Amino acid sequence: MKAFFAEFKKFITRGNVVDMSVGVIVGGAFTAIVTALTENILRPLINWVIFLFVGDTASGTVYTLLKPVYDADGNLLLDSSIYIDWGAFLGAIVNFLLIALVLFMIVRMLNRLAKAGESVKEGVKSGMEAERREKIKNYMGQGMTRREAVKRVEEEIRAEDARRAAAEKEKAAEEKRLQEEKQTANTRLLEEIRDLLKK
Repeated sequence: MKAFFAEFKKFITRGNVVDMSVGVIVGGAFTAIVTALTENILRPLINWVIFLFVGDTASGTVYTLLKPVYDADGNLLLDSSIYIDWGAFLGAIVNFLLIALVLFMIVRMLNRLAKAGESVKEGVKSGMEAERREKIKNYMGQGMTRREAVKRVEEEIRAEDARRAAAEKEKAAEEKRLQEEKQTANTRLLEEIRDLLKK
């Protein structure tokens, strides 16, 4: 049971699951906003434009009646009639286009951020290459041959990479230790709660 809850906790706290949940919630809220916009603002405007173009001679200005139903006074009963609601159809198209436009803008922004990150990495890489060339030049100025200077710089780079890897490994080990301590504390707390409930 403990392993199950630990695995479940790891699953729900993963970054991509949380991001996906936030995306679904925000997407649902945005869809509700767009639907309200189309239903309450754009659809009446679309119906009004159709009404202006077709004229006001009949109810077919906004609807195409397929099977009209009238009451005893001759008034059209839309609830019982079969008709095509052009405003609703055009509103759905506008709804789709608005959501597609917003998604396009979000994807475009994310792509630009990704490109910016890649350009920063390339800039760092080219900066490191320039620094390497500068070090080689300095060592050659101190009387080393080009081969000796290149070898010395490569040794320094390997040593720096090893130092960085060791630091990252130490950091990961520390994070793992803290996580284990936290899990142990949580387990101890659950056991204390269980013991209290038993009493």
